Amino acid sequence: MKIVVITNDALGARMAGPAIRASKIAGVLSKAGHNVTLFTTGSCEPFDAPYATKHGWTDELKLLEAWCDVVVFQGFVIDGQPWLIHTDKVMVVDLYDPFHLEQLELSREAAEHDVRVEVVASTVAVLNEQMARGDFFLCASEKQRDFWLGALAALGRVNPLTYDADPSLRSLIDVVPFGVDDEPARQVKHAIRGVVDGIGVDDDVLLWGGGVYNWFDPLTLIRAVDAVRDRRPNVRLYFLGMKHPNREVRQMRMATEAMALAGDLGLTGKHVFFNYDWVPYEQRADWLLDADIGVSTHLDHVETAFSFRTRMLDYLWAGLPIVCTAGDSMGELVAEHELGTAVPPGDVTALADALNALLGNDARRQTAAAAVRAIAPNFAWSSALAPIVSFCASPRRAPDLVDRETSGRLAAVARRAGRQRRGLAHAVASVRRHTRNGRPGDVMKMGVRRVAERFRARF
Repeated sequence: MKIVVITNDALGARMAGPAIRASKIAGVLSKAGHNVTLFTTGSCEPFDAPYATKHGWTDELKLLEAWCDVVVFQGFVIDGQPWLIHTDKVMVVDLYDPFHLEQLELSREAAEHDVRVEVVASTVAVLNEQMARGDFFLCASEKQRDFWLGALAALGRVNPLTYDADPSLRSLIDVVPFGVDDEPARQVKHAIRGVVDGIGVDDDVLLWGGGVYNWFDPLTLIRAVDAVRDRRPNVRLYFLGMKHPNREVRQMRMATEAMALAGDLGLTGKHVFFNYDWVPYEQRADWLLDADIGVSTHLDHVETAFSFRTRMLDYLWAGLPIVCTAGDSMGELVAEHELGTAVPPGDVTALADALNALLGNDARRQTAAAAVRAIAPNFAWSSALAPIVSFCASPRRAPDLVDRETSGRLAAVARRAGRQRRGLAHAVASVRRHTRNGRPGDVMKMGVRRVAERFRARF
């Protein structure tokens, strides 16, 4: 089969979550014998890949659409390329990122209430348009699948035709979590211990393995480190990436607040360290394997409940014990399989106690690390991507999209969503953008895709 995988994210040595996932999908499908092209509307730097890579805009993408049998895409691609919704090619929609829930938090940066409402509504319209058209959908967890089944049902996609074809509806939407590399993590050189000024070779290293965004809670973690340092003066917290590889993603408010808090507490350069760049993806093992514990803390809101913390999978790959916030699917995994400790959101004392307990007990830490190594193969990309590999072996249009009566109703749903998206794009032309210090800055005009993607980032 000829397959094009489309992302809006930057491709190259330094990639964030959407680009990583798209590249892994392209790689596994290529290994399965398909002729695959990975296409981005963003920047594209050369990198080794067993498939073709291209970048461009509408003209280039139309050539690929005419060439391919199957289109796989994620995020806001349809918003920038609305003509793609009308393709007669088999369409696979990757819903691993519930980005409309992100907008509830990120749109707080907009100054005007009506702009915020319109940004969120427009994002929902983008999703509705592609859910009304997709032939097969991917999501990241069973919890997400329940969530997306509700959305699909509301749009009329759960109907006698899709049900009769497969009462489980797995042929409509299946789970493809973010994965880990099949090859074990190997360190080429130290990247933190004895390399970062202020971090010794024998220090206790906590690693925050990705970017810092507004739905995370680095502040509770920094306060916990402040509490732990009295008991363990050699504790060091290292934030792996403060500069997103996508130039359109500005530093967010929470990142600014994290750096400010670490400075106010006198921790910067002593117990808390920030990498002001982005680690090349293929070199990340050098950082991961210099850590004792992988950490991730987030806020208690709806985005948390349905998200999938993609970079936490690297902790599994590297065999790191995990201390994280409870309340999402990764927190449930950590608690169920004793991969470390999951603590209540915002609880500084519980977080400090969890960190101290693992750092101060080598046997307990090694037991957690062994549990992590045992479960990691379940998330190998070769296994995680099995549903899309199976689908692309014999791709087909969804049964309700080839039935004249049902497809007509669903086409009307897609048209309404498209009109809503386009109408709101005009209304949202004046928005507040993120500035370097994370506060609303000058008003600028941009389309809804750029509004939303300036507000959002995935790692």
